[in-house]
Amino acid sequence: MSALPILITAGEPAGIGPDCIVLAWAADPEQFQGTCICAPMAWVQDRARVLGLHLPLRQVASPEGSGDVLNCWNPLPDGIAIGPVTPGRTASLTAQAVIGCIRAAAQACLQGKASAMVTGPIEKAVLRDTGFNFPGHTEFLAHLAGESPFVMMLASDALRVALLTTHLAICEVPSVLSVADTLQCLRIVHHDLRTRFGIEAPRIALCGLNPHAGEAGHFGDEEIRLLAPAVAQARQEGIDVSAPLPADTLFSPAMRPSFDATVCCYHDQGLIPIKALSFGEAVNITLGLPFIRTSVDHGTALDRAGSGKVSYSSLVAAIQAAAAMSTRSAHASQ
Repeated sequence: MSALPILITAGEPAGIGPDCIVLAWAADPEQFQGTCICAPMAWVQDRARVLGLHLPLRQVASPEGSGDVLNCWNPLPDGIAIGPVTPGRTASLTAQAVIGCIRAAAQACLQGKASAMVTGPIEKAVLRDTGFNFPGHTEFLAHLAGESPFVMMLASDALRVALLTTHLAICEVPSVLSVADTLQCLRIVHHDLRTRFGIEAPRIALCGLNPHAGEAGHFGDEEIRLLAPAVAQARQEGIDVSAPLPADTLFSPAMRPSFDATVCCYHDQGLIPIKALSFGEAVNITLGLPFIRTSVDHGTALDRAGSGKVSYSSLVAAIQAAAAMSTRSAHASQ
């Protein structure tokens, strides 16, 4: 693991982000070696109290990896409200604190003060109501990185899926797809599979947009007009990518092992299969950024916050993925 800390943001403080942190620590503190919570310590301390857990917490003035204690770095300036927080009840007064922690963690990564960031789930509606003009974490982080081109990937032991489009209505997908954006996505996926996953010669599958991948143009021509030309150019650049394939067979047990990652045209085309196979074990990874970012594969689950009936396995998987990618990046730079 890199000597620099991995920063973990708690996300929505009224959701299960704090629960996952304290429950995972209570189960096995070793899982947090080299990490630092980027959030007000009160969010973690109060949730531990609700759950009847005693954690060795330490407030630090700058990002610092933990050892035998759980380090909490509060990067927020005075005047930003951090509470009160009631499990299961969102409050607009904490929105700026949530955004501030995400921003601070990203900036620490960009400044070389942290090796990676792991994000807890946010309640997007609350943030948007207070002026947050981004569909989610991914787009916000790309903005902080200077409008960096990005690709959203979810990865597990069973499957890796990357998305050509992320958070938009299905009716808008055909008009958003383009040869240039498809090629850019394939380049980013190919590059990051090599540099951050250690796959020397990645094999990439590309899903068609339409049923039967368009059936030679009978069910739509996006495969012919947009996807196939991008594949042809990617292959000229040495990228091993399939022709557009029907999604209903591409995710079958016989086909999945043939590829290291599958590029999907829209959100649910990729997230349904990986969550069916690996819900709770998958990790959300933002490719293309100049720093490593992983996240849990679930939402805030407000109805379970403070109940103790929460699975923290995705958080642990996200920490492990960030640590593995940080190690590969550190070795590659030496």
